[in-house]
Amino acid sequence: MSDVDGNGRTTTIDIPEVLAFSFDPHGTPAPLDIDAIHPDTAVQQGFRWVHVRRDVADAQGILQRCGLDSFVIEALTAEETRPRCSLHANGAILILRGVNLNPGAEPEDMVSVRLWIEGHQVVGVWVRPLTAVADLLETLRQGRGPVSPGDLVAKLTARLIDRVEPVVASLNERIDGMEETVLTAVTAALRVELTKVRRTSILLRRYMFPQRDALTTLEIEDLPWLQETDRHRIREAGNRVTRLAEELDAIRERATIIYDEIMNRQSEAMNRHMLTLSIVAAIFLPLSLLTGLLGINVGGIPGGDSPWGFTLVTVALLILGGLQYWAIRKMKLF
Repeated sequence: MSDVDGNGRTTTIDIPEVLAFSFDPHGTPAPLDIDAIHPDTAVQQGFRWVHVRRDVADAQGILQRCGLDSFVIEALTAEETRPRCSLHANGAILILRGVNLNPGAEPEDMVSVRLWIEGHQVVGVWVRPLTAVADLLETLRQGRGPVSPGDLVAKLTARLIDRVEPVVASLNERIDGMEETVLTAVTAALRVELTKVRRTSILLRRYMFPQRDALTTLEIEDLPWLQETDRHRIREAGNRVTRLAEELDAIRERATIIYDEIMNRQSEAMNRHMLTLSIVAAIFLPLSLLTGLLGINVGGIPGGDSPWGFTLVTVALLILGGLQYWAIRKMKLF
């Protein structure tokens, strides 16, 4: 998969379709043979992490060999998911979402990460590559792994939020720019950009509050494998998600205000144009009436036989038009 760094450069990080690691109590990672995993085998010290792509050939078999029952497997491999945390037996099903930073994708098309967490293992299922998982793999390559299942979840959650924050910051910057632009000029491009920002903020917010609730549920539940330090970090992650959700609410409200300002400016411009047309019509209506009366094909038209008739009528119309213009200006209608 491709990843974008802080400077906007695109890099490539490979995520295997199936990966498995064991970790000792100090967090030292060691690769595991996925075929050697069986339901009755467990890591004696530390824990293991298995991460499987949902559509890989033997995905169901791998999950079964990890000791997962049908309820957990169905939850991890479901077609549609939303952020949630559900307790089951001695573990927890945790489903979270991260921004989609894959090439050609929109960030608001969020990618799910599905985890089964218990004391001796974490089993994950993924559908599309997620940069937060790639970040975690990079720390493993450097020999710095999690020391417990709770530590792995806390690290992964932190990286999920780290990836969302630049996207929300970018939306804030775009809204700032539009607030400045709308004061000077309203263009079609501005309206298109505003629509994109509103859509992105709405779709991102859709998952933020459920994600906060999922993290809060995980943090407050009495799970023996979740250490107090892990609870603090998960609580902090939940607070960060809440802050992001509130920022998205503010972005949406600011976008609404900008939209209202655009509509007001368009309404004012239309009213000015209508006023101008009304004034022009008010000036020319009496003049048209007089010229219409003088142009009827009947006898008795004043000045019809005079060589000065056209000149006199023209001068009279100009004087009448001037008087109307003066009256309209006097009434401050224009």
